[in-house]
Amino acid sequence: MEVVLYILVGVLTFVFMEFVAWATHKYVMHGFLWVWHKSHHQKTRGFFELNDLFFVFFGSLGAYNLISGLLYNDIRLPIGIGITAYGLTYIAVHDIFIHKRLRIFGKADSLYFRALQRAHRAHHGHIGKDDGESFGLLLVGRKYWKQELEKRKSK
Repeated sequence: MEVVLYILVGVLTFVFMEFVAWATHKYVMHGFLWVWHKSHHQKTRGFFELNDLFFVFFGSLGAYNLISGLLYNDIRLPIGIGITAYGLTYIAVHDIFIHKRLRIFGKADSLYFRALQRAHRAHHGHIGKDDGESFGLLLVGRKYWKQELEKRKSK
């Protein structure tokens, strides 16, 4: 039974992280820590940007939970696994697929990934910290799905 509980907690943590990421992006990154995040909305030289400090923060939360969960054999282990799995998904989807920080993935023809890219382009269409849209990573707003469907129908 404990294994089932750990799997459930890990999966729920992963799902919950999408909402944590959305709220952090909207209210922290586009709020009082815009000074870090604005590097992501501007052309930067080099591979790293000041915005990557958020990765260090969330990575630390995942590592703390993984390590303490292993040491004390408690619920922090699946929480750490969920946070870390979301972080790895974030790197794969946002940094590698969308922003192509590493040229691993080719062009996607999936309706979901095209809508995801469209939503992210809309987000980056706002240069400043205000009047933003589409702050999540994996959940794509209905209007971006509709726009992609209309684009496919017009082909």
